[in-house]
Amino acid sequence: MNYKTYIYIVSVLLSTFALSGINFTNFFKKNKEIEAKIFVVLIVIVLGYLVGSFVITFIECSKII
Repeated sequence: MNYKTYIYIVSVLLSTFALSGINFTNFFKKNKEIEAKIFVVLIVIVLGYLVGSFVITFIECSKII
């Protein structure tokens, strides 16, 4: 695997760790715990992708300079 895959995996793990301290069930209606868990999974994936893309772009731009 190339370095981009590792960066995405690490960024998803870091975003999972960062978001684990937030209780998202308070933002949803009662008895909607499944929807809250699905929301957290989607937010973790999106945040991990954004952080990974930023790091990859930063590395590629630093190679140019």
